[in-house]
Amino acid sequence: MTHTSATGFIHAAEQAQQWVNELAQDLGWSEQSAYRFLKSVLHALRDWLSPEEMADLSAQLPTLIRGIYFEGWKPDTPTWERKKSDFVICVRKGFGSEPDVDIDEAIKAVFRILDHHISHGEIVQVRNSMKKSLRQLWPAA
Repeated sequence: MTHTSATGFIHAAEQAQQWVNELAQDLGWSEQSAYRFLKSVLHALRDWLSPEEMADLSAQLPTLIRGIYFEGWKPDTPTWERKKSDFVICVRKGFGSEPDVDIDEAIKAVFRILDHHISHGEIVQVRNSMKKSLRQLWPAA
């Protein structure tokens, strides 16, 4: 491994760790719980978006976060549910049951991280592709 590729890998790991740390700090959770929740929301979001919008968003994700986003993805199994309650159920299934977790507030925390790290134009496109009830979890900046 060359010095340049090692530096790139270290940078990618640092970026992913920054996202997890931001979420953990925002929610007052452990890094492990924050990572699991970030992954669960990214998977639900990925499955909620059209293929074009999913690809556009993924292009702006840091390398390791993009890997998490696509982990386990099956392109031939679209998610047809589009209600907020269905999205929350998908997140809860992916995360597991933890007592005293306000899922809506935790989802909003992940969306704040995306707002912070992804271009405003892309965030607007992602938000606009969602049903109004789900957009309530992702307030406009």
